[in-house]
Amino acid sequence: MNLGPWGDLTIFAGMMAIVFATCVFVYITRLERRTSHPMGEQVGAHKAVLAKIRKREPLTRDEFDYASELVADARSPLAYAIPAALFTTGFFYVVGCLFMLHLNGGHPSFRTFIGGIPMLTSMNIAAQLRRVAGIKRKLTDIPVLESESTEPLTAVGSK
Repeated sequence: MNLGPWGDLTIFAGMMAIVFATCVFVYITRLERRTSHPMGEQVGAHKAVLAKIRKREPLTRDEFDYASELVADARSPLAYAIPAALFTTGFFYVVGCLFMLHLNGGHPSFRTFIGGIPMLTSMNIAAQLRRVAGIKRKLTDIPVLESESTEPLTAVGSK
């Protein structure tokens, strides 16, 4: 059976969405099973720690360990399955609409390209993951203070 290019792309996008959704499930299951760092419970801690690294400020041992965990999570290949699943879902919607229009002889409308929104969003998520993963180089040069800080981290931009 020949479905044409839009039909073939729709089937391919559907299969890839299932594959990436499975990878997301595996990744999230791994994250849930491990013991999380205590700093992960503080609101805004990740943003504050990453800001300190970008400014090359010294970190406490807890902050360094938490930052290392954040970078390791962002560097995991399975982490990129999240934006990939979102992208393929939007792609599935767009090519599915184009396939149906091709069968019925219609013309694309704005509704056809609504799937572009999750596709653009997924690219932003992937860029954010790359940005955090790239901090690994800076993390090796950051001085680590052995004395523990008793004050909790304050979120960036708050007083």
